[in-house]
Amino acid sequence: MQKTKLDGAKLDGARLAIISNRFQGIARKMSNTLLRTGRSGVLNRARDFSCCIVTKDCELLVAADSLPIHVLSGPDLMAKAMHDFHPDLKRGDAFLNNSPYHGCSHPADHTILVPIIDDQNQHHFTVLAKAHQADIGNSIPTTYHSTAKDVYEEGALIFPSVQIQKDYQTNEDIVRMCQMRIRVAEQWHGDFLAMMGAARIGEKEVLALANELGWDTLHDFAGQWLDYSEQRMQSAIEVMPAGCCEGSSTHDPMPGTPEEGVTIKASVKVDPVGGFIDVDLTDNLAALPNGLNVSEACTRTSAMIGIFNCIDPTVPKNAGAFRRIRLKLKEGGVVGIPRHPTSCSAATTNVADRIANAVQTALSQLPGNIGLAEIGGVFTPCVGVISGIDPRDNQAYVNQLFLGFTAGGASSVNDCWLSILHVGNGGMCYQDSIELDEIYQPIEVKSRYLMKDTEGAGKFRGAPSLYVEYGPLECEIDVGYVSDGVINKPKGVRGGMEGGGAEQYLRRKDGSLDELERWGLVKVREGESIVSVTCGGGGFGDPQDRDPDMVMKDVAEGIISPDRASRIYGVAIED
Repeated sequence: MQKTKLDGAKLDGARLAIISNRFQGIARKMSNTLLRTGRSGVLNRARDFSCCIVTKDCELLVAADSLPIHVLSGPDLMAKAMHDFHPDLKRGDAFLNNSPYHGCSHPADHTILVPIIDDQNQHHFTVLAKAHQADIGNSIPTTYHSTAKDVYEEGALIFPSVQIQKDYQTNEDIVRMCQMRIRVAEQWHGDFLAMMGAARIGEKEVLALANELGWDTLHDFAGQWLDYSEQRMQSAIEVMPAGCCEGSSTHDPMPGTPEEGVTIKASVKVDPVGGFIDVDLTDNLAALPNGLNVSEACTRTSAMIGIFNCIDPTVPKNAGAFRRIRLKLKEGGVVGIPRHPTSCSAATTNVADRIANAVQTALSQLPGNIGLAEIGGVFTPCVGVISGIDPRDNQAYVNQLFLGFTAGGASSVNDCWLSILHVGNGGMCYQDSIELDEIYQPIEVKSRYLMKDTEGAGKFRGAPSLYVEYGPLECEIDVGYVSDGVINKPKGVRGGMEGGGAEQYLRRKDGSLDELERWGLVKVREGESIVSVTCGGGGFGDPQDRDPDMVMKDVAEGIISPDRASRIYGVAIED
């Protein structure tokens, strides 16, 4: 029998904290299920997935250990779409959403939504398990089709909160559709079952928590926890400097963009008295005829990431805190609210990162210790999608590598987070083990190391670039990628210098290097290898103000040379 709430709806701080941790623990159980049961390397090695819980009113409640770009906005929009399309929810229902027009981040992020229904058929919460797929049936073997003119050329099956289970029974028609379209059908089906298992674990645990504490107590908690989070966010804004600032960040040009690339502009206003931050993203381009357009979920999320990167990190990231952020978006923009059939294939990464960079570098213009330098562009070939036929079993494979990434930008108080990967990832993905990648794919990794003198110099320094080289073994492979930051390297702020830029080459059998385009699907043949240089990150503050002991440590660790220490940082290193 389910318990009712304790006398009095007001929960004290200790009880709020305990129930918050219980909900966070449920999200972590869901994540652990995905990590341990996912079939693809994207899930079981790189951990490119997120699990969260939203309230009955479709507000984000908890998202423990999730990728920021997956969850700050999107779960709320997908839950609303579920309610709109399926108003009569039943226990045992489950829904599949990967539609960038209905709240998902981009089509590659398949999301399972399970409504939590009590014995009286009342809906209380919704749990979501979102997982990046190695293949989704695109017209080319990559889930980032950057040059697709629209969703039709992109090629993925789009599911706008489609019912995938009823009374706990899977609609096998939909499964067969996916298996016919997706190149690695068995791998996808394994990941689908892992997501479903994670969501059902979440359902089971929320029902158990309600049986222990009562639905009324859980809803009282949700309301009070979001109110508390709003108060924490308001307090964080109250200590920020007041002002209006403008920021911009430019993505490198590619097919379908202007010749100069895609510059994202953000107008930011901080109102400490009222306790609000306003971000206006309307002064940007209309949607482009390629896959760089950013979904509404990722536009909202990226702007919020730029803000959360610059405030008290202990503020809870949920719908309560989001009440203090007001966003102004453009209908039909490259960032904003896209309309079908605009392609949003790379919505989680490239231009989305430029939104966050524009916001956080804008905030760095305000007085005081605030803001963040640019985090480097993403998606050089070392994090590309590789595919081909494995000669060891003559089976087709598709998988995204996470062989290495740095990209971290410096803050006003600390050096970079070295391996952040990109702004939206927030450092939550794992870097691949070389040994495991060589076991699971027919490749050899020849080199992986940090590159000296590529850091964004500053009082606090950005990340150095990373060099990765790999090639096929007794076969050929295709590598899909959408590299940014070759031309527009990560900028420093407050006198900080730019970080190293991206590069990509094909090493021929004779050892010569051919420079590759910044995007595309490249065939690498036996005896050849692909060379990938990742972006570093921008520096914060004048390098001459850097603590000499920190400079000496960087020299000792091989991050900078003695010559750079002297020229850039003004620190002479004696032999």
